[in-house]
Amino acid sequence: MDNQNDNNNQQPVDNGRGNRNNPTPRFNFSWLYIIIGIGLLYFIFSQNGMGENNVGETDYTKFKSYIDKGYASKVLIDKKNLTLQMFVKDKYVRDVFGKGKDRVGKNPTLKVEFGSMENLEAFLDKKTDEGKFDGEVVYDHDDDWFVTLLWQLGPLVLIIVFWILIMRRAGGGMGGGIFSVGKSKAKLFDKDGKNTMRVTFKDVAGQEEAKQEVREIVDFLMNPEKYTKLGGKIPKGALLVGPPGTGKTLLAKAVAGEANVPFFSMSGSDFVEMFVGVGASRVRDLFQQAKDKAPCIIFIDEIDAIGRARSKSLNMGGNDERENTLNQLLTEMDGFGTNSGVIILAATNRADILDKALLRAGRFDRQIHVDLPDVNERKEIFNVHLQPVKIDESVDVDMLARQTPGFSGADIANVCNEAALIAARHGNEWVCKQDFLDAVDRIIGGLEKKNKVMTDDEKRTIALHEAGHATVSWFLQYANPLVKVTIVPRGQALGAAWYMPEERQITTKEQLLDEICATLGGRAAEELCLGHISTGAINDLETVTKRAYGMIAYAGMGEKLPNLCFYNNQEYQFQKPYSEHTAELIDEEVKKLIAIEYERAKKVIAEHKEGHRQLAQILMDREVIFAEDVENIFGKRPWTSRTDELLAANAASKKDEKKEEDKDGENAPSSSDTNADIIRQKAIDAVVEKARQAEQQQDNDNKA
Repeated sequence: MDNQNDNNNQQPVDNGRGNRNNPTPRFNFSWLYIIIGIGLLYFIFSQNGMGENNVGETDYTKFKSYIDKGYASKVLIDKKNLTLQMFVKDKYVRDVFGKGKDRVGKNPTLKVEFGSMENLEAFLDKKTDEGKFDGEVVYDHDDDWFVTLLWQLGPLVLIIVFWILIMRRAGGGMGGGIFSVGKSKAKLFDKDGKNTMRVTFKDVAGQEEAKQEVREIVDFLMNPEKYTKLGGKIPKGALLVGPPGTGKTLLAKAVAGEANVPFFSMSGSDFVEMFVGVGASRVRDLFQQAKDKAPCIIFIDEIDAIGRARSKSLNMGGNDERENTLNQLLTEMDGFGTNSGVIILAATNRADILDKALLRAGRFDRQIHVDLPDVNERKEIFNVHLQPVKIDESVDVDMLARQTPGFSGADIANVCNEAALIAARHGNEWVCKQDFLDAVDRIIGGLEKKNKVMTDDEKRTIALHEAGHATVSWFLQYANPLVKVTIVPRGQALGAAWYMPEERQITTKEQLLDEICATLGGRAAEELCLGHISTGAINDLETVTKRAYGMIAYAGMGEKLPNLCFYNNQEYQFQKPYSEHTAELIDEEVKKLIAIEYERAKKVIAEHKEGHRQLAQILMDREVIFAEDVENIFGKRPWTSRTDELLAANAASKKDEKKEEDKDGENAPSSSDTNADIIRQKAIDAVVEKARQAEQQQDNDNKA
């Protein structure tokens, strides 16, 4: 008895797919509509509701002659209207209608009007007795009201049923239909609601300035009195600007996870629809929802989908629908209406193409730049993404951060994931240093192609080429420090030289020239050692040409065109911002610059010809050489890495700062901060002085 009660009190259990153990059967009314529609269609298109076809009419005299000849198979009499229908036998169809059965259809009939019911019945009885009529006489009774009603109301019922079906499909179903197309598709994140965002600011490594900005935006809504009591106004919007993968959307997710206010998330493409006027309608609906839940935050990702600058001419890419959507967005952000308590966050990596009206103060009051991370920020990002990865003691996070210059946060996450996949592919239980190096090489250069067919001459040419890069870069002060050189084909490249790029905020002309010279070292080595050149330097020449044109046309580093920048950021302006004569001067200066650096590269290789030959031979034998091998041949590089010095100085300053904090205790943080600043400044001054002395020594050597 107890078991029975327990079973009766059990609740249906969700199996994870929306079904339950004891589901209540539901009838799908769509099938009912289909059945009714088919029945009505069959009735309407059936032969007069009784299975016959009204083919023609005739008079009473011909009707009697047809009866005499035995043409009739059945007679249907309508007493009320004094009409009858004579069904014609199949073998007499051509005699009556002049065409075959296939032309008149099934059960053809003739409609006949008669004057007296008594005379008709007497005539049919007489012909039946004579044997000329052996068919059936049927009377159409007046009380057959159901058939009459169905015949008259059937089409109307059919139209109503299909209209209801169309309305149900259009207004409901898969998240709304044609009548909800103008509704906003924004997703609401609310701590008190069902949708919550688990990303917080702890998950966002680096980008401290950007995090501070977005934290302040959340604080605006949570503590508005703190900012308004002095007469200030809460900003209406902030635009996150930066390259792809730097964490703009991640910052917005962190805001949604940290904020105690409703957070509406939407993409710029969600406003775009095939129907005219839908974009503006969705903008209105979005802001209406936001006003109802104010204070709140609206986040529009990839806003350049609707915020592109409006064209002056419709013939040059103008789009009325997109511009209407943008106009409505501009009005909602700062128009006659008030949106107090609503802050708009937006993200884009193409701020240069946005409409100027969208970027003005009062709409997007702030532009938060989310740049590519520097070496210290990359280290923090690696620490975040390495938490779920099982790494061993050989992994050096500082080295990984230095090995990935120009990598965004998304790229670093990809490196960590790729390293774990490589370790799993090799059957390792831990992810080691080599797995990360292979992952970086895989992402930058592509997949190794060890089985690619090459002749010995081709392999020697590639080895001489890559050894030329290594030799020239080793003896140039501002060239990036060498890490390794390989002649194993990877991706589209037949060989590659890997460097440890320096962390620079600005780049001098001398540094650019050294980089160009090192890049030309491969082609110079081919010409000196082989007496001919090959197509293996195509990628090098492309890089050198772009860099040289950038120096002359943009950076103003030319001799004949100094201090001039011909950069043009006008999207719809198709003419060059300089004359043809200036273009010739630019071309001339670029050719001269590259020629000088090419001769300089050949000179370096000629001076160290024997060492270059040894490097090429080691590459032929081992396919991969490292900086240690180059150091064994040429000796220690006379210049230290600027990045290493800065990292060492930064680490030393943090270490001394930590000691001072532990010594002074929590009661004197200001003194510790002051001492740390002094120590950091001394370390930086020492690095600068050391670099200045090295430059002075280099100048003296050149003069000598």
